[in-house]
Amino acid sequence: MSLQISDKVKTLAAQAQADIRPQFDRIDAIAEENTAKVLAAFQKHRVSEAHFAGTTGYGYDDLGRDTLDLIFAELFHTEDALVRVQFVNGTHAISCALFGALKPGDVLVSAVGAPYDTMLGVIGVVDKGPGSLKSYGIEYRQVDLVDNAPDPAGLAQAVKDPRVKAVLIQRSRGYATRNSLSVEEIGSLAQVVKDNNPHAAVLVDNCYGEFVETIEPTQVGADLVVGSLIKNPGGGLAPTGGYIAGRRDLVEGAAMRLTTPGIGKECGSTFGANRSLYQGLFLAPHTTAQAVKTAVFAARMMELLGYRVDPASDAVRHDIIQMLHFGAPEPLKKFCKGIQFGAPVDSYVTPEPWDMPGYDCQVIMAAGAFIQGASIELSCDAPMREPYTAYLQGGLTYESGKAGVMLAVEELLRTQV
Repeated sequence: MSLQISDKVKTLAAQAQADIRPQFDRIDAIAEENTAKVLAAFQKHRVSEAHFAGTTGYGYDDLGRDTLDLIFAELFHTEDALVRVQFVNGTHAISCALFGALKPGDVLVSAVGAPYDTMLGVIGVVDKGPGSLKSYGIEYRQVDLVDNAPDPAGLAQAVKDPRVKAVLIQRSRGYATRNSLSVEEIGSLAQVVKDNNPHAAVLVDNCYGEFVETIEPTQVGADLVVGSLIKNPGGGLAPTGGYIAGRRDLVEGAAMRLTTPGIGKECGSTFGANRSLYQGLFLAPHTTAQAVKTAVFAARMMELLGYRVDPASDAVRHDIIQMLHFGAPEPLKKFCKGIQFGAPVDSYVTPEPWDMPGYDCQVIMAAGAFIQGASIELSCDAPMREPYTAYLQGGLTYESGKAGVMLAVEELLRTQV
């Protein structure tokens, strides 16, 4: 049995791949540099078989867990890090970071418009139940985009209030249509904050961006970066979890929120997951490169079909996400159906829009992953609202990602006959 891909789509794919070859050389060079950094960190901290053993109960003196914290701190050039399977997703890790950095009466500022949908309940912009920042007396403000781009002047004004104690910068676009931020752009925004309020902590939602460039936000002025292990840094092997890396006091505050004051980082069993976390991190630069290549290929395929994409296939990437603009619900759903058909898991099911927790409209998600919800594996999702834009990400290998995109294009073209 072989994949049912027409000669027309194969010809289109061959043209697309030839067009993007220079991009692949650049992506491979980044992966090579990042892989060397990860290898050097493993060697410096003398990783051995002993680090892969798991713990139970309280998880005291978990050598693998504590050393992995040191390795993440090394890679992100920070004072400390917190890498835990107890984080249920990236939103949970960001929530702990914010609660650790803020107290009642403080003000949180979002630097690039509204954050990702699931953060709105954490902040209290929308009522998703008790326990939001708002319910603890923490005020929220945001600096809206200007011409769909960050507004440094507006940010400078917003952070002058001495009650502003934390500024959140979201690196990826989420379900917005703005460009994802480069590390350099994040550094510029961080400098604006420091120039106008030196006491405010700059927190970066780093999801989807790790290892896409050769430096990370904490190397250009961010005080804390936060992300999910089932995205880039888990390399497709981490079964769950998240990480926080940055200033020691901010990491400690987040740890106290994750567990409880007085315990912080000292507890937390790893249940035998350490081997997967280490191996996933070791593979992460390469796996991230595979996802970026898949995104570039998808962009070029859709450009050749006349669709509007963002970023363009020849653009320099700052995360693994590819926007595909369909303008109507039906072609979007057909494309997602094709992506699902190209998955190694649950390829036989048809994704349908549904009321997903944390979102204000129905969301369609195509994902047939070995790790449930792992965005580093090929997936495609979209809020079912105008302008009906799909967000494609992931691909453990370029070869499988390419096949999935070709099957999605096949499904899309079939509906146009």
